Amino acid sequence: MNTRITARELFDQQREKLELRWIAGQAGGERELDAGDTVARRPSLAGYLNTIYPNKVQILGTEELSWLDSLDSRQRWEVIERIIHARPLALVVTKNHGCPEDLRAAADESQTPLWGSPRRGHELLNHISYHLARTLAPRIILHGVFMEIYSIGVLITGEAGSGKSELALELLSRGHRLVADDAPEFTQIAPDVLDGTCPELLQDLLEVRGLGVLNVRQMFGDTAVKKNKYLRLIVHLTKPMTEPGTYGYERLTGDSGKRHVLDLDVPLITLPVMPGRNLAVLTEAATRLHILRTKGIDPAAMFIARHSNLLEQRTP
Repeated sequence: MNTRITARELFDQQREKLELRWIAGQAGGERELDAGDTVARRPSLAGYLNTIYPNKVQILGTEELSWLDSLDSRQRWEVIERIIHARPLALVVTKNHGCPEDLRAAADESQTPLWGSPRRGHELLNHISYHLARTLAPRIILHGVFMEIYSIGVLITGEAGSGKSELALELLSRGHRLVADDAPEFTQIAPDVLDGTCPELLQDLLEVRGLGVLNVRQMFGDTAVKKNKYLRLIVHLTKPMTEPGTYGYERLTGDSGKRHVLDLDVPLITLPVMPGRNLAVLTEAATRLHILRTKGIDPAAMFIARHSNLLEQRTP
């Protein structure tokens, strides 16, 4: 998914929290920062004034303004020209410092958004950097039901008609929580973290064949719904394998693997759907097994090791 943000959107989203006011360059409100602009960029998205590797949001604090004041008129204008020429998304003056008139004029002339705030520079840097990183982070929509099971974010996938929604409904009745049905959105907020959320249109809803759309919050209460959760496991429902010889080593280890989502390999457990199988119990067991494996405990490996030791002891 292609993500971007305009200067006006950033201003509106952070205005109340950071007490921002628009000083100059109002005509540049539609200036955009695209997620592609963050690739292979040496500086951060937001940072203190840098004329060599200019950040997309340049913060001017006490030291930066004092440095500008220490320059002679020619050097000062050259620096301001370089700042403007880099086309930052916005310039932010901290602690309600008076904005230099030449900087204000340059911002108006070039349509560069120039903001002011009573907050300190590090507060602005932390908030804006985090907000931009979340907004421009890679994101993807996956088909399935995303749930919280034993505090673990589990995505239930499978072909249409495999019973994902019925399984989710039974898990809800067993005390687990729904995050999103049908189209959960996952955002890579860190190198090893995928945060799953529900689109606003589908909030609190679960579609079950024969029953239609159900409002989980109204049926099961507020505690049955979770706003977001980190994706840690995928449980895939599939038709059983009937070819001879398809079951072998998997009888010991289970059908486990990985699914590549954005830049991460997410653990995957495949459960065959067959009459008489309690998929809710199996999904809970798969989640418990995943928790054990993350702690370095693998029952299959332990059994194989025991078996090998036993064979060694019986070998003359």
